[in-house]
Amino acid sequence: MILAIDVGNSNIVLGCIEDDRILFEARMASDQLKTSDQYAVELSNMLTMFRVDPLALEGTIVSSVVPPITNSVKTAVRKLTGKSCKVVGPGLKTGLNIRIDNPAQAGSDLVVAAVAAIHDYGAPLIVIDLGTATTITVVDKDKSFVGGSISPGMKISMNALTSRTAQLPGVSMEAPPRAIGKNTVDCMQSGIMFGTAAMLDGMVERMEQELGYKTTVVATGGLARYVAPLCKHEMQIDKDLLLKGLNLIYKLNAG
Repeated sequence: MILAIDVGNSNIVLGCIEDDRILFEARMASDQLKTSDQYAVELSNMLTMFRVDPLALEGTIVSSVVPPITNSVKTAVRKLTGKSCKVVGPGLKTGLNIRIDNPAQAGSDLVVAAVAAIHDYGAPLIVIDLGTATTITVVDKDKSFVGGSISPGMKISMNALTSRTAQLPGVSMEAPPRAIGKNTVDCMQSGIMFGTAAMLDGMVERMEQELGYKTTVVATGGLARYVAPLCKHEMQIDKDLLLKGLNLIYKLNAG
C-alpha cells in the first residue's frame, strides 16, 4: 500500500492505493505557512480516520506545484512513516515523452494526469483540469506531451469579478436554467458556467484542428463534474486521474 499526495495551489489531495485500487481519497487545504509538524499531524489524522497505519505504508509519492509546501510535506512524511518519499520531477521516470520548449517547466500535476490518461484512455487525447487554474494538456497520437494552455480557474474568475464590482454578489458554482439570465445571479452563473464550457469547447476544437485529428477528451479536477456536462464535446470525467497517475509513476520507479 502506498500513499499518493498531490499538492495544489488550493488543496492537497491524498489517497492510499493498494493493488491499483484507491482505498480512500481526502483533501486538506494548502497553506505555505504550515510547518512540517503541522502537516504531519494533519496527515496522521487523515490516515487514522481511514484506519491506515503510517508504518504499514510501503512508500509515498508526491507531486507538487507549490515548492514551499513540497519540502514541508516531504519532511512530514518522513516523520510520520520513517521513510523518504518520491517526488515527481527531474530524476524520476514517468515514461512520458515531453516535447515542449523546456520540459523542466512542465507542471508535475500535468505530467501525472497525462500519464494516467494515456494508460486508461489511450492517445491522442486532451486532458482538462478544472482546479485553481484551468489547464489543458495535449497528448498527440505518438503519446507525446506536446503542450497545452493555462487560464484562470473558475473560482479565481468569480472572485475577481465580485471583488472588483460593487453590486455583484458571490454566487454558487451552479448552472442556471438558461444561458440568457433573467436576474443578476442567473447572469453571473451563466457567464461562469456556460462561459467556461464554451471556452473549453472552443479550445478543444482549435487544438484538434492544429493536431489534424480528433482526440479523446478527459476532464478532471474538483469542478469537472459540473462543467463537463455543459460542454458540447463528449468528455470523460475522471476525478481520480492524479492519484492513478501517481500510482503508475511510483510503480515505474519502485526498487
